[in-house]
Amino acid sequence: MPPLSYAASRLQTIRRRSREVRVGPVGIGGANPVRVQSMTTSDTQDVEATVRQAIALAEVGCEIVRVTAPNVQAARCLRAIREKFAAAGFGHVPLVADIHFLPSAAMEAVEHVEKVRINPGNYADKKKFAVKEYSDHEYDAELERIHTAVTPLILRCKELGRAMRIGTNHGSLSDRIMNRYGDTPLGMVESALEFLRICRGHGFHDIVLSMKSSNPKVMIQAYRLLVARMDQEGMDYPLHLGVTEAGDGEDGRIKSAIGIGSLLMDGLGDTIRVSLTEDSVYEIPVAQALARKAMSLWSAGAEQGEDGRNGKPGSEGRRGPDLVDPYSYTKREVAALELAPGAAIGPELPPRVVTRVGSVAELAEAAGAFARARLADTPVEGLLVPVDSAAALAEAQRGLPPGAVLFAELPRSAAPEDFCAAQPGVVLVRAFGDEVKDAEALAGFAKQARARGGALALATTPEALATASPLAAALRQLGDERLLVTLDDTAARAAAPARHAIGHYRALAEALHVLGSRAPLWIRNTAATQVAPAPDFLSRLLDGSVLSGALLCDGLGDLVSVETEPDPVRSLKLTYNILQGAGTRSVKTEFVACPSCGRTLFDLQTTTQRIRARTGHLKGVKIAIMGCIVNGPGEMADADFGYVGGAPGKINLYVGKTCVQYNIPQAEADDRLVALIREHGKWVEPPAPVTA
Repeated sequence: MPPLSYAASRLQTIRRRSREVRVGPVGIGGANPVRVQSMTTSDTQDVEATVRQAIALAEVGCEIVRVTAPNVQAARCLRAIREKFAAAGFGHVPLVADIHFLPSAAMEAVEHVEKVRINPGNYADKKKFAVKEYSDHEYDAELERIHTAVTPLILRCKELGRAMRIGTNHGSLSDRIMNRYGDTPLGMVESALEFLRICRGHGFHDIVLSMKSSNPKVMIQAYRLLVARMDQEGMDYPLHLGVTEAGDGEDGRIKSAIGIGSLLMDGLGDTIRVSLTEDSVYEIPVAQALARKAMSLWSAGAEQGEDGRNGKPGSEGRRGPDLVDPYSYTKREVAALELAPGAAIGPELPPRVVTRVGSVAELAEAAGAFARARLADTPVEGLLVPVDSAAALAEAQRGLPPGAVLFAELPRSAAPEDFCAAQPGVVLVRAFGDEVKDAEALAGFAKQARARGGALALATTPEALATASPLAAALRQLGDERLLVTLDDTAARAAAPARHAIGHYRALAEALHVLGSRAPLWIRNTAATQVAPAPDFLSRLLDGSVLSGALLCDGLGDLVSVETEPDPVRSLKLTYNILQGAGTRSVKTEFVACPSCGRTLFDLQTTTQRIRARTGHLKGVKIAIMGCIVNGPGEMADADFGYVGGAPGKINLYVGKTCVQYNIPQAEADDRLVALIREHGKWVEPPAPVTA
């Protein structure tokens, strides 16, 4: 079997070529733009409320609106919803029926809307976490049963010209899939392919696929593997991207950007939904911004890659076997480096946070702001400060906040002898090219760093580290001691303008790998790494999340800095939140919270905020807040505790994916959750409130 590949290039954005699927008047895939969609949150049987929400979504730019149909009665209401929505002037906006458990509801819904979404793990299947070893004969019998159950819907979709989304969720894999493939991206892909092959057997091809998870790493790996497997079987169906149960606020936007944005940068994705535990209209600007950034790279040129390939997956989609497998997470192996006492970098350590301060003169103000912010769980670990002289270096060293490591950014022309007064623990940061003088300067700075117990951050490009270059020869001779590496982003863009920033860092990691270097890698989010920048915080948040998150989920990155945010306190917090969203560092409670929909059995937004207020100080604890049972237990598999709607006004509490308390009155559920956390030894008392 040829090696799996999922993208035409991992260095630049070359859009994957997919077939066009028509959802009413709207095309997905093909040459169409990335389509933005969302979902109503009202009870579907409240027709007027659902139409109002659909109109509100369409008015802010939602191109496809999804409505849950949990039963036949709700599915029947879709006819009136479709008619009233069209009468309001939105006949051009397709409606999608969201189906989970009932084929009968799907058969009713398909009569009224342009697309039906089914979940392979729930549709004509079961999930009770039963352990069973299926023989091949038993497994084939189950597939035949599913074939019989789903065929009527496929044939009706084909007859009426409806589209279908096969929407796999990590949290709702069937027992059959779980027992054969495990709770894995492979299991998600096989679950979708089983249904996809049934569709193809009936000559039905108006299909969109999704691989959603609340964990961005799992989601990214599943989509990559799906594309690679589809390519092997000659399939070119479009993709719907989303991180499910992403949560709310900054955290929800970061998680969504990491998962969706990483795949868009690799050219994957034809329609997207950002799932936030907020009113659905707030999802649309985030999705639009992500789509706009990706499409700006497509329009910039990439119909074919640097090696002439088009949008079909190629060998560049698979990285070197000794570096990173794109279908599973492995952290890049790095050399240990102690920057200062208590400030180490190493293979078993989480990434360090570096925060930029605009000048030496601003250090005092920044130090005061950090002190006022009381950053106990998000400490100031490294401060990056431009330094242009020995005097400025001495001043910066005096102005450092307690415990912070100084990253002194030197001019490109800086010579080792100009900054020999650096104290132990200071990291000198300088750009190096591929000329002989750069190699000589590298040797001088490295010698100085080793003599004084500091470190040197080598800012360079993949091209400058080409095997035969003077810089590569110097680095090979020096080894990794007291060195870390980052990207000279301006020089990298000049050397390879077609690449995106993720591609530059991937190529840099490959160059280090070829040289045998295990020097730690520093991910810097700068003005030069932004994509279609806009002057708002959301744009900076998305850029930082996509670049850092994509690399961290690939196992790359030992230090991270977001240097596009002018407020150093906000920049610091954003960087920590990106690390948390990527699953590489835990500094606070993590909440897995689904967006509201018509299946939700309580108000998710107020409940999430209430539980956050009670438990948000529990560093390293993961709590899932789920409106219903559809994805609850499965999506909570890696959560410590779960709070799930079991019936109207009733809550079920989980430890992991095991329900331990049933049908608790909601008025008691918050206290019972706290007691459960306390019982399992995860509770600490919240800090005393800060008084002025």
